[in-house]
Amino acid sequence: MKTAKHKKRILWIVLIVLAILIAAVLTVVLLLRRKARLVPAMSFQKCLAYTTSGNPGAIVSVGILQNGQASVTVYGEDARILPNEDYEFEIGSITKTFTAALLERAVSEGKISLDDSIDQYLDLPENGGYPTIRRLITHTSGYKSYYLEAPMVGNFFAGRNSFYGISRESMLARIAKIHLEDRDYPFSYSNFGMSVVGLVLEQAFHKDATALLNAFVQDDLHLSHTYVSADGENLAYGWDWAENDAYLPAGALISTTGDMLLYAQALLDGVPACLATAQKPLAQIHAANSYYESLGIRMDAIGAAWILDEQHGIVWHNGGTGHYASYLGFDPARGIAVAVLTNLPPNDRIPATVLGAKLLLELQQEGSPSN
Repeated sequence: MKTAKHKKRILWIVLIVLAILIAAVLTVVLLLRRKARLVPAMSFQKCLAYTTSGNPGAIVSVGILQNGQASVTVYGEDARILPNEDYEFEIGSITKTFTAALLERAVSEGKISLDDSIDQYLDLPENGGYPTIRRLITHTSGYKSYYLEAPMVGNFFAGRNSFYGISRESMLARIAKIHLEDRDYPFSYSNFGMSVVGLVLEQAFHKDATALLNAFVQDDLHLSHTYVSADGENLAYGWDWAENDAYLPAGALISTTGDMLLYAQALLDGVPACLATAQKPLAQIHAANSYYESLGIRMDAIGAAWILDEQHGIVWHNGGTGHYASYLGFDPARGIAVAVLTNLPPNDRIPATVLGAKLLLELQQEGSPSN
């Protein structure tokens, strides 16, 4: 009798816990839907206030380049302005635009052709099924965002960057197992694909990816506060990277908002030339989801990693790691650029991508003839 009562009690506890969990999930879903309805009508300043409200650790660094003048404002909790220090942030996938610019340089120097298959540069079995480099940098190769490798399991339990410890050798072995058709696949954002570009660049320039990226950003672009993260110790909650990890070219750079504005000016000027060619459309993708489109964020075409919003004349890319999110967008015709770097997770409240896109659209409207 006691056993039956005990089992019944356990059953009721389980049901109550399940009910609480379901209620919590429904609450989150409802809040997200409410936010999705409200955010499109909110201004940049209101979005900023909401994002930083009651968050004492928040740092949102906002850079604007307009009329040849650059300015940086750093916001903390409740959108209060903080001292304008050179805060460093992980810029995540904005790293891909630097990797792609290096690729464009290699093309201009005759080291690489965009329509070559990757097995012309990498030591791979002669069984075909490999994508062209053009498809890699436009995310139309057919590769997934990533593939499960043994180190990822340990990384998960250690709370580490998922891509830590994945070597060139394991990436080459994975490439050899994937057989793709010789065609353009639908746009599918791929960290793996851009990392393969890194392998190709290493062969073309006979240098490892870390040395290539650091030399490019510091010596060629003169971005003195931008560099490949070595071990995550420079930043609170920064991602760990092992030396020469295969995924470094997809998202390992650290930078400042000031450096991002210098980069934006170089992109607007098209100097060096590889920055100009990287912005030219290589494929039509029409890939924005409905939420992004409700905010005026479009993904109509893609260049060498750069996303092109053809309706608004904006070129942009974003980035996100475990505890950092970023956005860099610019309007080549108007000479306007916006950089938003944060120490907030990519899905925290209103992300950097939305903040940056809203601000850039507002700056466009302020400068339109109707105003």
